[in-house]
Amino acid sequence: MEEIGIIGAGTWGTALGLLLHNNGHKVAVWSAFEEEAAKLRDTREHPHLSGVSLPEDMIFTASMEEAMAGKGLLVLSVPSIYVRSTAKRMAPYLAQGQLVVNVAKGIEESTLLTLSQVIEEELPGARVAVLSGPSHAEEVSRGIPTTCVAGAAAEKEARKVQSVFMSPAFRVYTSPDVLGIELGGSLKNVIALAAGIADGLGYGDNTKAALITRGIHEICRLGMKMGGAFETFSGLSGMGDLIVTCASVHSRNRRAGILIGKGYSVKEAMDEVNMVVEGVHSARAAWKLAEKYQVEMPIVEQVNQVLFAQKSPKEAVRELMTRDKTSEMGTLSWKEP
Repeated sequence: MEEIGIIGAGTWGTALGLLLHNNGHKVAVWSAFEEEAAKLRDTREHPHLSGVSLPEDMIFTASMEEAMAGKGLLVLSVPSIYVRSTAKRMAPYLAQGQLVVNVAKGIEESTLLTLSQVIEEELPGARVAVLSGPSHAEEVSRGIPTTCVAGAAAEKEARKVQSVFMSPAFRVYTSPDVLGIELGGSLKNVIALAAGIADGLGYGDNTKAALITRGIHEICRLGMKMGGAFETFSGLSGMGDLIVTCASVHSRNRRAGILIGKGYSVKEAMDEVNMVVEGVHSARAAWKLAEKYQVEMPIVEQVNQVLFAQKSPKEAVRELMTRDKTSEMGTLSWKEP
């Protein structure tokens, strides 16, 4: 049995806390808000995980020290925009060499760092790993079979995460490609916004399939240019996560995109979803990375135009469809007769 601290009491942190509790571990979940921690303690229910009961011995606290002290493993599960500020709050209570598993997905816009790189800056004494893949909290909390990938610089740390999280309903693979895992998990949210916009415009399965396929092509081009592995982008944290985020009823990014496609402003869409829409926060960073590494990412470009330059979604689709003629895979060549 491990003592584990979950830093973040959102749907994902709570769902993972329940999974780890059911795996036989002692779990404490930290919330930034005392009233939220008190409500979770009293009701034993999370407002966004309908019908899921939280065990009486699962601790909910607003004390960072209580959540971190003596824990063999910490799970950092806050929205990407709060990762740096939360890591700063964790710093006074971190034990040297404590393992921190990041499960948030995003890129810090101001620095273009991945979230594990942000954590390493703020918590230099920590060992940092990541856990990512096609995994909606609503399904994990109900024990629906799910697969993810654990990444770390050292194999023993990835295997540690694998062993702690693995269950009959939650299968975990390992990988050394931390950068690729994080890029796949971040960039897919931007493509999912595009897929949602297409749904909101009333387009069909053909359009969705095109966005998913060309979207993973864009993610792979940038990710490999930055040093990620092709195999990662064709795996769980790449294609797998992209499919579920573009298609699922649980996807916040898809829901926000649907509303934008129907004519809502970005703010109106985010207010309606009423949870953090990571793709909106990652879109600018994705486009900045595309420019920095000189990688063509037309879907990401058009999403940015719709989100931040008031471009009509229909016009954005038209521009994507009428780009210059090209081959599907630039690496393939013709065999002349």
